[in-house]
Amino acid sequence: MKIKYYSTNLKAPVVSFPEALLKGLAPDGGLYMPQSIPKLTKKEIGSFKSKDYAVVAYDILKSMLYNDIDSNELMSLCRDAYNFEVPVERVFDRTFVLRLDQGPTLSFKDFAARMMARLMNYYTSVDKKHFTILTATSGDTGSAVANAFHGLGNIDVIILFPFKEVSEYQRKQMTTLGRNISVIAIDGKFDDCQNLVKRAFVDSSLSGCSLTSANSINIGRLLPQSIYYFYSWSRFADNTDDQVIFSVPSGNYGNLMGGVIARELGLPVKKFIISANENDEVPEYLRTSIYKAISPSINCISSAMNVGHPSNLARIISLYGGVMDQKGTIEKEPDLSRIRKDFCGFSISDEDTRKTIEDFYRQYGRLIEPHGAVAWKGLERYRETNPSDYSKDQLSFSLETAHPSKFREEIIKILGFSPPIPEQLLRIENIKENYTELDNNYELLKEFILKH
Repeated sequence: MKIKYYSTNLKAPVVSFPEALLKGLAPDGGLYMPQSIPKLTKKEIGSFKSKDYAVVAYDILKSMLYNDIDSNELMSLCRDAYNFEVPVERVFDRTFVLRLDQGPTLSFKDFAARMMARLMNYYTSVDKKHFTILTATSGDTGSAVANAFHGLGNIDVIILFPFKEVSEYQRKQMTTLGRNISVIAIDGKFDDCQNLVKRAFVDSSLSGCSLTSANSINIGRLLPQSIYYFYSWSRFADNTDDQVIFSVPSGNYGNLMGGVIARELGLPVKKFIISANENDEVPEYLRTSIYKAISPSINCISSAMNVGHPSNLARIISLYGGVMDQKGTIEKEPDLSRIRKDFCGFSISDEDTRKTIEDFYRQYGRLIEPHGAVAWKGLERYRETNPSDYSKDQLSFSLETAHPSKFREEIIKILGFSPPIPEQLLRIENIKENYTELDNNYELLKEFILKH
């Protein structure tokens, strides 16, 4: 049977996957979640070891999109989306770095954005509809979405980013494309951008604009992000019961939620380590049972994680029986004891992030960038505080979510040399940028949307 999707606010009708994908945000302001998640069999999971990434993606998405898309079409989309390498590097023993930084924009967001763009294009083409994507970014989402949707005839894109909190390359990957891509620099924080986007989605006067989202408030972003958890595990698992630990750099918690979906599909996850920067609202919630958003969010060098109230926390709360509204108010408490059993959270300072980048290079001869460094330090902290839960036989992955070259200035300061610059970045260095600067004012954004 087709899987239906409900709103985490529980005040909107259930919808199909295509409806959830194209709506982005539920009309009650909640986030869509699947009513049920099928369990893959151990035989299916075991078969991933011999399959390439695109075929693993097809098998997983087919289980979630049953009867929502033709199988041959889905395989074609997977082959088209995943045409780049996904390196998994051994650091020592059974501890690995999963490098999600080899796609077109050198960010893990490519994995979700490319598949999402193809699915959206498929459904809008079938129904002959036109949509405008409105999305907020704290860094890599914007560039991945812009590149994934660039040139599609029936989808326009408007991206909001905090003007002073993205790197030069992150900005240029959005602002040098043109055509159907419009970019707005907001004088504010990521949370301001996100709040403007959410307000537009529930503004009835914009109902004729066919707005939808492409950041992780959209369920279409999360399903593809479950795939690399299965893929990395399948390369090195001894058997289908081999339990794994993932350390996930977490900002808006979409990356983590992709892992949670993988676990619900049957991946044998022992623990998720929530590795946050100094925006520590979720680690503090796990520690104190009190959730308090950080406003304004703290500007850290791991810029894509500068989120004071992560939208996807509402999905995690919902999965554990609770209800959290879009402002972060917990209306019904989840089963926090189960959450603490499945997750462990750490906040990593900028000082420790920089030291981890230096130590990792000196010790292992490899580069990691600030987000990957936060994840690696989170894994180290977990092992320090849970020594009985760690041995050299424990399968563990630390997620590297962006290419070090996107943080060239910071790497030079820490290590004294510039990382090699990939072709994807070299070719945009001298292209003219085009973006609009706006104050943090909803009426100005609304005027821009209506005009465009």
